[in-house]
Amino acid sequence: MLTLPNLLTLSRIVALPLLAFLLWWPDWQFGYALAFALYCLMGITDYFDGYLARASGTVSKLGVFLDPIADKIMVAVVILVLTAQGFLRGRYGGDIHVIAGLIILVREIAVSGLREFLGGLQVSVPVSRLAKWKTTFQLVALGALILGGALPKEGWIHQVGLASLWGAAILTLVTGWDYLRVGLKHMD
Repeated sequence: MLTLPNLLTLSRIVALPLLAFLLWWPDWQFGYALAFALYCLMGITDYFDGYLARASGTVSKLGVFLDPIADKIMVAVVILVLTAQGFLRGRYGGDIHVIAGLIILVREIAVSGLREFLGGLQVSVPVSRLAKWKTTFQLVALGALILGGALPKEGWIHQVGLASLWGAAILTLVTGWDYLRVGLKHMD
C-alpha cells in the first residue's frame, strides 16, 4: 500500500546511498554540508510519515514494518561511514568513541531480533520514554558529527557529537537491558 506516509519512509531508504556518498570524502566540507541537509530532511520525513499515518488513519502493516527498518539502516549507515572516515575519533580518547557506535549498532540488531521473537509469541514491547530519549541523543549525535565535518574549524560541534554519542550509548545499554529483561520472561 503506497500511501504518502509509506512513500516518505521509502524515500529515506532510497536516499541512504546518496547520504553515504556525500559522507565518503572526509575533506569535502560541502559534501558534508549537503549530507547534513539531507540527514535533517530524512529526520523530518521520519516525523511526518508517522504523524500523517496516524492523523489520516492510514497506518499500514507495510509502514509499521518499514519505519523502524529505515531508522535502523540510516543509523547504521551513518555510524559505519563516519567510523570509516575517522569521525568517531576524538581529541580525547582517540578511537575509543567507536565503542559507543558499536554499542548502538549491537543494541539495534539485538532489540530487532528480540522484537521479532516476541512478535511470534504475540508479545508487544512498547517503546519506553527512555528509548525515545536514546533516539533523540543518537540523532543529535550523528547530526552533530556530520555538521562537524562541514564545519571542521568549529571543533566544539564534533565534541558535542561525540559526547551525545556516548549519552546515546549509555541510554542504549539501559534500554537494551530493559527490553532483554522483558524478553527473558518469555523464553524457556
